[in-house]
Amino acid sequence: MTPDAMPSLAPLLAAIAQRIGAAHVLTEPADMAPFLHEERGLYQGRAPAVLRPGSTEEVAFVVEACARAGVPIVPQGGNTGLVGGQMPFGEVLVSLARLDRIRAVDPVDMTMTVEAGCILDNVHKAAEAAGCLFPLHIASQGSCRIGGNLASNAGGTAVLRYGNAKDLVLGLEVVLADGRVWNGMKRLRKNNAGYDLKPLFLGTEGTLGIITAAVLKLFPQPAQRTTAFLAVPDPASALALLKRLRGEAGDALTTFELMAAFGVETVLTHMPGTVRPLADRYDWYVLAELSAPTRAFDLGALMEEALGAAMEAGEVLDAVIAASEAQAANLWRLREDMSEAQKHEGGSIKHDVSVPVSRVPEFLERALPACLAALPGLRPCPFGHVGDGNIHFNLSQPVGMEKAAFIGLWERFNRIVHDIVTEMDGSIAAEHGIGILKREELAHYADPVALDLMHRLKAALDPAGLLNPGKVLSNGR
Repeated sequence: MTPDAMPSLAPLLAAIAQRIGAAHVLTEPADMAPFLHEERGLYQGRAPAVLRPGSTEEVAFVVEACARAGVPIVPQGGNTGLVGGQMPFGEVLVSLARLDRIRAVDPVDMTMTVEAGCILDNVHKAAEAAGCLFPLHIASQGSCRIGGNLASNAGGTAVLRYGNAKDLVLGLEVVLADGRVWNGMKRLRKNNAGYDLKPLFLGTEGTLGIITAAVLKLFPQPAQRTTAFLAVPDPASALALLKRLRGEAGDALTTFELMAAFGVETVLTHMPGTVRPLADRYDWYVLAELSAPTRAFDLGALMEEALGAAMEAGEVLDAVIAASEAQAANLWRLREDMSEAQKHEGGSIKHDVSVPVSRVPEFLERALPACLAALPGLRPCPFGHVGDGNIHFNLSQPVGMEKAAFIGLWERFNRIVHDIVTEMDGSIAAEHGIGILKREELAHYADPVALDLMHRLKAALDPAGLLNPGKVLSNGR
């Protein structure tokens, strides 16, 4: 059923209000507005109501009631998604924000049991209080919520060492499309008892079920950390440096981020308190970090030795190694504030793509001139997790061009960038998901057999098409 064909919701909302409390059934435009504004301003959501259940049982009640009434719903965490997957377009919106309890932390099992509405920063703090580490770090961690991170399989800056969000999960609790609750909350590192159901819900953006809680993997807190900001001649040199640091530091290499000059200069220009770390300006930079849970060896000395050899080999032109936590934080700001700073340069067409790590320089060598040829004056802003092959290939509008006219070219640049990515056996969606922004791109590029299997899974788990319809798959089915 489409949202426009829905019957009157008054009886349904009255029943839900009786169960979860009238204060948590929002229908006034002013009350709903924060839930309906999308981060990038690409979409304006609309919903007849925003529902705020406060427990798994209440989520299950809401989903079952909506299913019986044939009313489609869109689940939402912190509303920080970048592909519109959390936006309703006439459906009822179900916010998981009130499910914000940390149920348990076990430093022996090295697990944390959390509800989907926990803010990621609070997950970090709870882990730290137990002497542990939860390694998922992304720019929006002060407001994003763990359920959304898992539903979109978030990546972040530590994927190189710890993996994506789905690699950090042992167990899940999920409300299915008919309101039943799957309790898969085991804290086991080994469990081959039948099919592993977790991947059905991790990274599938709430289209197959709503994650309400999870058992997360914890790790030892780093006993030492060293952060370096480096100038490199080009992306090929950055790749050589990555190989060198991996060889010298092994798993201690936690972060390896590549940044073009335009992005760094944008941060320095627009973000108060940022400091230029190197005396001269260069075309390409790398932020690298080593961390280890032991002091059995000196990471600082290891970094210095490796960078000295890299300079002799011509892989590094200049470098600074943070001498304090405050200086390391300043270096990190040059990477973490990049997306925010880019907003000050006008319209931005963004691509979240990945290619095999070994082909990152080739991708940039092909994509940059192709885009510049398509629109002279374009200001590319590529940056990202080159250590795992994920590049945020962002394009800022030419100076003086109208923003709306530039954003209107998004599909044109999608074809240029995504054609190259596909030819290189890459992915058009590395860590942000598909949502609605890339739905038709997925239909265009995905293997037909893979698409058929996705549609079959959707039909099996959500036969009425009521969970986040229209997201990920065309027609929502």
